[in-house]
Amino acid sequence: MEKEYKTIAVAEEEGFATITLNRPDEMNAISREMQRELLDCFTRMEDNDSIRAVVITGGDYVFSAGIDLKELSSLPREEDNGEYITAMIKYLQQIYTFKRPVIAAVGGIALGGGFNLVTVCDMIIASETAIFGHPELKFGLNPLFNPLARFVGTAKAKEITMLGEPIGAREALRIGLVNKVMPPEMFLEEAKSMARELARRPTRAIEAVKKLSDIVRRLDKKTALEHEFEITALLYTLKESKEQMSRFLGEMETRKTKKDPS
Repeated sequence: MEKEYKTIAVAEEEGFATITLNRPDEMNAISREMQRELLDCFTRMEDNDSIRAVVITGGDYVFSAGIDLKELSSLPREEDNGEYITAMIKYLQQIYTFKRPVIAAVGGIALGGGFNLVTVCDMIIASETAIFGHPELKFGLNPLFNPLARFVGTAKAKEITMLGEPIGAREALRIGLVNKVMPPEMFLEEAKSMARELARRPTRAIEAVKKLSDIVRRLDKKTALEHEFEITALLYTLKESKEQMSRFLGEMETRKTKKDPS
């Protein structure tokens, strides 16, 4: 991607992009400008076929301390608050509904709006230093409930959002909030390795699995299975799927020949 941003840094790698929140002096607090830049970045990537997965990180020491409270508290009029909330909805929706996998690589704290950003991603890789929390109720604000509940379930999401107690990396793994916990020097590379592997998968199939994961949870068992096999039948007709199958069979045949040269 060629566009330069002020509050985020974007690097395109082997089939995926890494987005780094870049307000270190403000602990990556999410400002209106950062919201606009994330919205623009994900909108551009939606039509970029060379980007088949995305990693979002804040770096080694902090993911994000949350919404920029100084900026929020200084909004002069009620109408400005409405515009602020609308902008927040737009950028989170764009990431939440992004058609390709998005992985959050979390080092250090991810609080409030930073935690919201983490939970609209598909998968979460945490450093052993990661701390998650929703302290919003202490300021009279409400946390995002739905994205969190999709990871940990309704009962646990109520506990996390209502009490606002911090969650360490190991506890986050235990409750199903994160996929993996890694040493501080390895968590970002692990997220990139996962993105690199996802980028090698058939693009349409990955997009279909992501979409299905949203849809089938709301269907009855019979309809869910029927819908999944309808998608399977559709994917089977695609040239990309057949090429992948042929490649796999060829690799298996090569391995068999090496094992039994006679």
